[in-house]
Amino acid sequence: MLEKLKGIRDRNEELLARMSEADVIRDPQLMKKYAREQAQTGPIADRFDDYSKLLGDIAGSRELLETETDEEILEMAREDLEQLEERRQSMEENFRMLLIPKDENDERNVILEIRAGTGGEEAALFGGDLLRMYTRFAERHNFTVETLSSNVTELGGVKEIVLLVSGRDVYARLKYESGVHRVQRVPDTESSGRIHTSAATVAVLPEAEEVEVDISPNDLRIDVYRSSGHGGQSVNTTDSAVRITHLPTGTVVSCQDEKSQIKNKAKAMKVLASRLYERYQQEAASELSANRRQQVGSGDRSERIRTYNFPQGRVTDHRIGLTLYQLPAFLDGDMDEVITALAQDEMEKKLAAADE
Repeated sequence: MLEKLKGIRDRNEELLARMSEADVIRDPQLMKKYAREQAQTGPIADRFDDYSKLLGDIAGSRELLETETDEEILEMAREDLEQLEERRQSMEENFRMLLIPKDENDERNVILEIRAGTGGEEAALFGGDLLRMYTRFAERHNFTVETLSSNVTELGGVKEIVLLVSGRDVYARLKYESGVHRVQRVPDTESSGRIHTSAATVAVLPEAEEVEVDISPNDLRIDVYRSSGHGGQSVNTTDSAVRITHLPTGTVVSCQDEKSQIKNKAKAMKVLASRLYERYQQEAASELSANRRQQVGSGDRSERIRTYNFPQGRVTDHRIGLTLYQLPAFLDGDMDEVITALAQDEMEKKLAAADE
């Protein structure tokens, strides 16, 4: 471990030196890249000298036990060695935690997408419940929420909505929400009291920075059309809605919320960049099966991750087998207990993988 830590200490010193050079200072993106890496190497480097000194003290105590004959001194040396070994174990456990690879996206804002699945209008109403849940969660954590695109029903349901959620460590908190969310409840229109099951799909994408995704204009087909509101009513009388197709991947993004075609195009490009960023990351990660094993669930959007059961007032996260009988509070944005448990589960899996 000492050699590994020494390498990280040396890399930290290299990063600090590079961040003070003029060419890096003039390049905000390069500075940000180095700063992100240094944020991980710094805490380890700060503890390296203490750890090295501790190992030296342990070696000294062991040598004393082998050479000393005075029983009183030997007893003191044994006590010192026991305390030093306890401290060593504590420091090494701390290092193990610090050495776990950090998710480079944790500090990013997110593009959050909600789509109604099977279940018709009831699924759309559940999509509206999820929208409120995430909005309330964002308020609790002082995040800001901006609607990039939406398709809502006359009853207040959500067929599809795309949000930009901004704030500190947003992705770290919301990344576990990707997947299929299932609801079990009796719809208001159900006279016999029969429980219906419907679903909505949530996708959480790290917001891509412009320099990270190279989108050639030649790879885009941009169509404009007239926006339409509920029931086919016109939102405005100009061709302000925008549909962008990324031809190499077939990725399609539409936006019609703004009255300005320019604003709709800008929002659509933001969503497109984030979808492509996630796609490229997944392609890279697919080459590393060990990385796949470290994820909480598969991250597959077809995977059912959570069930919201209204008759029993419970919410169950199937990835970790956690059930809470606090459904109203959970839907009001009080999600931290489940998110903390998911983060802990991910940490334990990464620790287990690091020990293999």
